[in-house]
Formats: sequence, C-alpha cells, structure tokens
Amino acid sequence: MVDYYLIVGLGNPGARYEKTRHNVGFRCVEALAQRHGLSFGKHEHKSIVATGTILDKRVILAKPQTYMNVSGDSVVPIANFYKIPHERILIVCDDMDIPLGTLRLRKSGSAGGQRGMAHILQRLGTQMINRVRFGIGRPPGRMNPADYVLTTFQGDEDIIVMETIDRAVKAIETWLTEGIELAMSRHNGPGTNEQERAPRNAQPDPDAGG
Repeated sequence: MVDYYLIVGLGNPGARYEKTRHNVGFRCVEALAQRHGLSFGKHEHKSIVATGTILDKRVILAKPQTYMNVSGDSVVPIANFYKIPHERILIVCDDMDIPLGTLRLRKSGSAGGQRGMAHILQRLGTQMINRVRFGIGRPPGRMNPADYVLTTFQGDEDIIVMETIDRAVKAIETWLTEGIELAMSRHNGPGTNEQERAPRNAQPDPDAGG
C-alpha cells in the first residue's frame, strides 16, 4: 500500500457556493493541485479527488461533496480505505474567529466552532489532526454567522483572499516536506498587508496554541 498524505479542503458543493467564505478550503486545494499539475475529476467516497505526487510525496487531495456539516462522512472512508494515519491528514477550512488574511496551522485541538472540522474530529475519534485555519473574519453587526459564511468576498477582500490562498499552498507544501511544527512557525499569522492593517491592540486568538 502506498504511503499517502490526505489533504482535504472543506466547502459546500455546487456553483452557488463556489466563491463563498465557507469554500476557501476548496479553493486552497484547487490552487495546490493546479500548482503541481494535478486534476480533480475522480469521485471517491463522496469526494471529488485528485491524486499524484507533490514534492516527492504521494498525495490525495479531496473536496468532500457531502456538505460542510457532515464532512467526516467523506474524510473517514478515504482515510480508512487508503490506511492513512492521522498524522498524515491535513484539513483546510475557513474560520470566523480569525481575521481575514490570517492563517493558523495547528496539529491538534478543538474545532473552534467550525462544524465541518467538528464532524471530522468526531468521526475520527481524535483531536490530533493537522489543520490550516483560514481566517474569514467576523460577520458585521448582528448578521447571522450561518448567513455570513455563505456570502462572497467583496472589493479589496478578493485581493487579500488570493494572497492568503497562495500562502496556504506554501504552508501545505512545508507541512508535506518538513512537518507541522516548522509549517506552524513559518506560516502562522497575517500576511504582510494584513500586518499593516492590524490594530495595535488586537487580542491574540485564544485557541491558537499548538
């Protein structure tokens, strides 16, 4: 059996959700696939997958088609079928509790309110799962969070998102070749543009530990 790495981008299937905040996970794995000449097209275990080699590592990239809140119904069967150990799984997902343009890689911990991640952890029976949390910011005013994650990025947000997707791809590459610890130390935090925008009294993310 080939020693695969499983990289999962979370999102909702269908054209209506394609550019929404909830689908940045899909966009990151799509960008990773494009960068390394891999193609999504095969359907396996309720996912659209791309397989191949990235930086000498055999990988399976997956976009679950189960809808966000039951993502584990796709991720767990893939991991079980290919006998992929937990330490070789990486989940890429959106996170409202992180400012737009900020990445937070972690090797374990709770889902922090991200329901797709929560379902994966519950189905796998462990919190020791690597993840890339892609900040999408908090909803404005009293907007319902469930509505907010299904909105699209506007104006300058699109530029920030594209830059952050590129950084997320590089973070995944670091994880593949050098491990989660180095990936965390090298890629956690805002991009250069976001550092300039961040208020000086910004509070640290309480759930950002290793």
